[in-house]
Amino acid sequence: MSDTERHQPRDRARRHFLGVVLSASARVAAISAAAGTIVSLPAQAMGHKWWKRQDGPTRSPTPTNQNCFLRGTGIMTPTGEARIEDLSIGDLVETVRGKAMAVKWIGRQCYKKSGPSWPDNVMPIRIARQALDQRTPHQDLYLSPNHALFIDGVLIRVKDLVNGISIAPALPAGHERIEYFHIVLDTHEVIFAEGAPAETFLVRASNHENFTNFAEYERLYPADTRAAMTPFAPIIGYEGGREHLKALLRLGVSRFIQLRDPVQDASERIAARAGHRVS
Repeated sequence: MSDTERHQPRDRARRHFLGVVLSASARVAAISAAAGTIVSLPAQAMGHKWWKRQDGPTRSPTPTNQNCFLRGTGIMTPTGEARIEDLSIGDLVETVRGKAMAVKWIGRQCYKKSGPSWPDNVMPIRIARQALDQRTPHQDLYLSPNHALFIDGVLIRVKDLVNGISIAPALPAGHERIEYFHIVLDTHEVIFAEGAPAETFLVRASNHENFTNFAEYERLYPADTRAAMTPFAPIIGYEGGREHLKALLRLGVSRFIQLRDPVQDASERIAARAGHRVS
């Protein structure tokens, strides 16, 4: 691997959008004025390179931008792991809160390759065994790019953690199609997928329609089709500036606001671990 390729994940993790900090400054000033406190932003929040705007336009949500588990993913239940495709409505899954919750619904999507390669927003991302720590995940975990892991108290989309070594786009051998599943609980939660803390489906207005079996959800829960869940934790990522800003403010509003970049922190830590493991 060349030096350029080796540094690409770190550089990508630092590509942020400078415009957001202007909004952050205005929001912080308003909070400060209302609370009568003095608020300061650290130097990196005033133009450091990780605030650069993301290259290219932000893509509009499409069915292939959904966040899902690949077929075969092991989900922890009170009686042990079960493959996600074997779970049914009413089955219990363990959550990071320490309690089991019943599956409300399972969404499904299936894709067949129509060209020489899979689109980036369809190709799963592999989180290699022990990529996060010495035990997590306990075997390779495959998630769709927009699926978030619960790391350091925030939800980080796995596509923002790609380092080309322990976290990288990949598909298990022998897969001629990509079949995704996702779990809906009564609330947005974090469950254990191959031992790793991963989010359940965050229901927002009509986004269940991105699944091929969405009619089942509407039939079972007609009153929920326009409901919106509250995120389990702040959702941090390099797209959706308003959502990212809200998450940062939730993390840091105090007498002295210290804005940090949790994505960069986690990405660099995971990449360093990957480098140590392969050296």
